[in-house]
Amino acid sequence: MNAARNGHHYASAGSAVPATNPAAVLALRSIPVLGWLFLIVGVVRPFRARWLRVVFWIDAVLSVGVHAAQIPAARKVAAQRGISGRRAAVMTMLLGATWWKTLGEGRR
Repeated sequence: MNAARNGHHYASAGSAVPATNPAAVLALRSIPVLGWLFLIVGVVRPFRARWLRVVFWIDAVLSVGVHAAQIPAARKVAAQRGISGRRAAVMTMLLGATWWKTLGEGRR
């Protein structure tokens, strides 16, 4: 059964993330921001607890590595919406897929 008949609308073509209301998009986008804040705290005042250091490094890999790997896909989606590649790269590094897979669903 296709998505339109199911009542689901998707954020962009080929997107696996269903479109949601602006409040839900904002909530989703807050997750990577909190991750970046956690990294800043860990740099300014290194964590002593082993489990926090482990979480710090997992967060660092996800925030830097995975977000950077998403930039080519984000630039393609952004270009279809008239958004510059530079802005797509910056926003993807900050917010990851929560930005480019929900374009048009919340504030850009």
